[in-house]
Amino acid sequence: MEISEKLLCLFSAEVDDADDTYTIEVPQREVDTGSIEPGETYRVALIASEREETTDAAEPEEPSGEPQPPVEAGEIRYVEIEDIGKQGDGIARVERGYVIIVPDAEIGERVKVEITEVKSNFAVGEIIDEDV
Repeated sequence: MEISEKLLCLFSAEVDDADDTYTIEVPQREVDTGSIEPGETYRVALIASEREETTDAAEPEEPSGEPQPPVEAGEIRYVEIEDIGKQGDGIARVERGYVIIVPDAEIGERVKVEITEVKSNFAVGEIIDEDV
């Protein structure tokens, strides 16, 4: 899955059902950081929760039609933190708008990270050197 470079914020939320309408709550932090403005209209992309796969791990995966993540586990990257997520983690974007979540990082920091986890739509990186 490709994530647009126009991505303003990334957070998890539950969908609430009230009569014939459904709502999600936007975290206050997204408004406080200026990612979004109250009263404005935004396009929302929904990504399903991860589900446990039942395939045998020994079987090779067949290539899908979707592009592969532009990073690999163990890779070293230099990234700039552009935003802060719901849980306070730094968010950096690399090729094709792909998101790297960096715990304990602040907006504007440029850090050297090691990619520790890779998913189809985001990765997690640990800081190995600050102020690069």
